[in-house]
Amino acid sequence: MEDFIQDLQDSLHKGFIDQTYNKTSRYIPELLINNTSQNKNVLTTLLEELDSCNSFLFSVAFITESGLATLKSHLLDLNRKGIKGRILTSTFLNFNQPKVFKELMKITNVEVRMTDIPGFHSKGYIFDHSDHYSLIVGSSNLTAHALQVNHEWNVKLSSHENGEVINHFKSQFEDVWNEAHPLTDQWIKNYEEVYTPVDFKKAEKVIELPSNYSVNPLEEALEIKPNKMQIAALEQIESVRNAGNNKGLVISATGTGKTFLSAFDVRRFTPKKMLFIVHREQILHKAKSDFQLITGGIDKEFGILSGSTKEKEAKYLFATIQTISKQHMLDQFNPEEFDYILIDEVHKAGAKSYLRVIDYFKPKFLMGMTATPERTDDFNIFELFDYNIAYEIRLQEALEEDMLCPFHYFGVTDLEYNGELIDDATILSHLVTEERVNHIMDKVNYYSYSGEHIKGLMFCSRKEEAIKLSEALNNRGLRTVALNGDHSQEDRMHQVNRLENGSLDYIITVDIFNEGIDIPSINQVVMLRQTQSSIIFIQQLGRGLRKHNSKDYVTIIDFIGNYKNNYLIPVALSGDKTQNKDNIRKATAETSYIKGVSTINFEEIAKKQIFKSINNSNLTAMKVLKDAYIELKNRIGKVPYFYDFVENHSIDPVVIADKYKNYYQFLLKVKEEVPILNAYENSVLTMFSLEILSGKRKHELILLDQLVQNGEVAYNDYLHLLETSNCLVSQANLNSVHRIMNLSFFTQTDQTKYGVEPIAELNDEKNYAFNSRIKESLEKNKYFKHLVEDVIRTGMEKSKKYDADKSLTLYEKYSRKDSCKLLNWDNDESSTMYGYKPKHQTCPVFVTYHKNNEVEASVDYGDEFISPQLFKWYTRSNRTLQSSEVQKIIHAEENNLDIHLFVKKDDDEGTGFYYMGEVKPDQDTVQQDKMADNKPVVHMNMVMEQPVESMLYNYIVNGQEL
Repeated sequence: MEDFIQDLQDSLHKGFIDQTYNKTSRYIPELLINNTSQNKNVLTTLLEELDSCNSFLFSVAFITESGLATLKSHLLDLNRKGIKGRILTSTFLNFNQPKVFKELMKITNVEVRMTDIPGFHSKGYIFDHSDHYSLIVGSSNLTAHALQVNHEWNVKLSSHENGEVINHFKSQFEDVWNEAHPLTDQWIKNYEEVYTPVDFKKAEKVIELPSNYSVNPLEEALEIKPNKMQIAALEQIESVRNAGNNKGLVISATGTGKTFLSAFDVRRFTPKKMLFIVHREQILHKAKSDFQLITGGIDKEFGILSGSTKEKEAKYLFATIQTISKQHMLDQFNPEEFDYILIDEVHKAGAKSYLRVIDYFKPKFLMGMTATPERTDDFNIFELFDYNIAYEIRLQEALEEDMLCPFHYFGVTDLEYNGELIDDATILSHLVTEERVNHIMDKVNYYSYSGEHIKGLMFCSRKEEAIKLSEALNNRGLRTVALNGDHSQEDRMHQVNRLENGSLDYIITVDIFNEGIDIPSINQVVMLRQTQSSIIFIQQLGRGLRKHNSKDYVTIIDFIGNYKNNYLIPVALSGDKTQNKDNIRKATAETSYIKGVSTINFEEIAKKQIFKSINNSNLTAMKVLKDAYIELKNRIGKVPYFYDFVENHSIDPVVIADKYKNYYQFLLKVKEEVPILNAYENSVLTMFSLEILSGKRKHELILLDQLVQNGEVAYNDYLHLLETSNCLVSQANLNSVHRIMNLSFFTQTDQTKYGVEPIAELNDEKNYAFNSRIKESLEKNKYFKHLVEDVIRTGMEKSKKYDADKSLTLYEKYSRKDSCKLLNWDNDESSTMYGYKPKHQTCPVFVTYHKNNEVEASVDYGDEFISPQLFKWYTRSNRTLQSSEVQKIIHAEENNLDIHLFVKKDDDEGTGFYYMGEVKPDQDTVQQDKMADNKPVVHMNMVMEQPVESMLYNYIVNGQEL
C-alpha cells in the first residue's frame, strides 16, 4: 500500500503540477478520447478496468443495445469469477428503449436500478481494485458510438479508497441508488406500454438506399451519386481502361455495393449494349432494377434472359449463366454485340459454362466482380482478367468506410461433453444432446440481436446435425427450418421469404448460404462448426453485414471447441496472412484492426482454445507455404519474391527465411525453375536473409543498399546516410555493424553457414566494399543481384515498425542473439547467456513467465510482475549477495550498467521475447533466499522505466489479452 501511495503521489505530481516530472506515472490522470487514426478509443480503457476490477459501479443516462453488447462477454467472464457490479440509469428523454432493459436483465451479475431524477444525465464509471479505485467520468454514455467513434472527452482518475473525490462520487451514487427502483420484468412491461420512441439515432442509422433511389426517370437517376469507395473504384477502373486494358477485376467485400459500382461504371462507359451475367435467377431482377435507377432509361431498354424470359433485344440485358451459356443461345448473338460485359460472383468463372461465354464474346470491356477471388479449385481468376485488379476493398476497409453493417463478434465456449470440449472427432449424437441445445439457447439469448425480432442464420457442419437441431429448437418454441443442398432453389427462396417476413426465427444450414444469397435483415449469425477456411468464415460472417433499417448491428456467435484450426478465426477477422504466430496471437486479443463500432470479443476459455491452436499448429508446413505462394503467384501473374509477399499482405518473408534459410532454397522446394546460384552465393544470401531481412536494425540495410548500388561507399557518406535516416549513431553501433559485415560477431557454426569470408569491410581508403567474390557475383549473376535487392527492399519495409533511433523497440520481440547484436556486443554469446549476462555495460535479462510444469526445482524461479511497473526478479541458483554478477546488477546505476528486460509468456512462443524496456533494481528489496533444493538465490524488485502497456501485461500474466 505504501508503494501505491508513493506511485499515486508521483502520478498526481506529473499530472497536475509538472508534466516533466520523471518519476513513475502509472496512475497519471488521463484524457480518454476516440481517435480511429491512432487506434484509440474509450472502450479499450473501460474494458481494461472492467477485466481487472473486484466490482464496479456505472451511472449512465443512455444505454444502447450495441453499447451493452461491447461489454457482454467481459461481464460473463466476470460472472464466472464471482465479480458483480451495479448500473444506475433512467428513462430520461425516452432514449433507452425497452429492449435494452430486457438485455440488462440477462446479465445476472449486474444489478440495475432506475432513477426518476429529472434531467438525469450522468456518465461515470467506478472500478474497485485491490489497492485503489479507478474513475472514468466525462461525456461518454454506454453507447457504441460514444465509446468508440464520437468526439468525446473523458478523464480517468485513480484514487486511494480514502480519497475525498472517489468518496464523493460513491456517496452521490449511493444517494441516488437508494432512491431508485430495481429493474424488473414488470417494470419493463409497464415501460413498454407508455414508451414513445424518440429517434435520436436517425443520424446513426444508415438505411440501405437513399429515398431518391425509389424513383425512376433519367433526370432523377442522374442525381444518384457514388459514395467515397465507389468514386475511388471508378477512377481506378477508368485508369485500367486508359492503360489500354479491356478487362478488369473488382474485389469487394460482400455488402459493399458491387452492383451499384458496376452500374455507375456502365453509366460512365455508355455502351451501345451491355450484358450482366449472374449465376442465380433471383438476383437478376434486383440487379436490373438497381441498374435502371443508376443509368436511367425506359423500361423496354432493360431485359431479362433466363429460363422463362427471353428479352434478347434489350440494351441492358441481365442473363443467367445457365441460359446464356447454351450454345444455341450464344449463336443468336454476334460475338461483338455487347460493348460491356459484367460477370457477378466471377470466382465461379472456372466452370465450363462461364469459359464458353467469355471465349465467345469480344466486348470492349469485360468486368468481373467477386468478394473472394482466392479459390481452392486451382483455377486462376486473376489470369482470366490479365492480372488487372481494377479495385479491391476487403472487410476491414469496408467497415472503416462505414459501408457495412457493424457487427459484434463473440467467440464463445462450446459445450463440454464428458469433461472434454467438443472437437473434430465429436460424433453427431453428442452435438444435439439436450445439454448442448440448452447451451446454444443460452448463448444466443444472452448475446441476442439488434432489432425487434430475431432473423437468424445458423451454420452447422453436417446435414443430419442441422435437421436434428432444427427439430430440437422447434420443440423449445423457436420457429426454425433446416436447409441443405438437397433443397431446390424454390424451397430455399420460400424459406428466405418466411425469415424476412417474420414467419421464421432461424434458417439452419450447412454451407449452401455461404454466398449468392442476399438477406439484408439478418441480425444474428450463429456458427456451430469448426473453421476450416478463412474464406468460408468471412463468407458466412458476411451474410449479416448488409445494412438494413431494421437493425443497428449484427451479432455473430461463434462456438469455439477444441478444434485444431481455431487459429484461422483471428486470421480471417484480421485478414493477416503472414503465418506469423505472434501476429495471430496479437490479432486474437488486440483487435484495433476492426474499425467503426464493430467489436471482436472472445470469452476467456474460448480465447485460450485459440492460443492453444496457435501454439500447436504448424503454420510453416510446406503445404501451407506452398498454397500461399501459388495464391500470390496467381494474383500477380509471375513468380513472387519477398517484397511481393509484403506488398500483398501475404506470408511474412521472415517465416520463409527461418524455415528455408533463403528464398532461393524455398523456390527450389516448390520446384520453380530458376537460375542457378553457386554455393557461396547461396551462403551470402542466407546470411542476408537470416540476419538482416527482419529489419530490426536499419544500419546494415542502408549499408548493403549502397554497396549493391555503387560497389562501395565512403565511410563518411555512410555516416551521413545513417543520420539522415534518423538512425542511432554511436561508435559502439558502428563497430557492431562492422562485426556483422565481417562475420566476426557470429559463432564458428554461423560463419561457416554464411560463407566464412567477410561480407564487406573498410578498405585502406576508408571505404566500405564487398569482398571480390560478391562483387563478381553481383556483376555476373543478375539473378543473385535480384535476390539480394529483394532482401534489402523487404528489410527496409519491415524496419518501419522499429525505432531506428533506439537500439531496441518497446514491446517488439527479440531473441537472445538479437540482444547481443543490438546491444553492440562483440560476439554472439546467446548460447551461454541463459537468463541474463552483464557485459559491455549492458545486461539483458530473459524471463519465461509461465514455466513448464516439468521444470526442475533448481531452476524454478519465482519471477513475477507485482504490477505493470514492478517486476520481482531472481538471479541464477547458487548465487549470493556477495557474488560478483549480483553486485554488478544491484549497483547497476553506479556501475553505469543498463539492464534490459525481455519476457515471453511461455516456451510455446519460440525464441522471441517481448522487450519491456530498461529496468532499475530497487536496492531496498534485495534479499538472499533459498530455492526448493536449498541452494542460495537472490531476488529483488526491478522498477520499469515505463509501466508495461496493459494488454501485453494481461497477456503475459494471465494469458488473456495481448
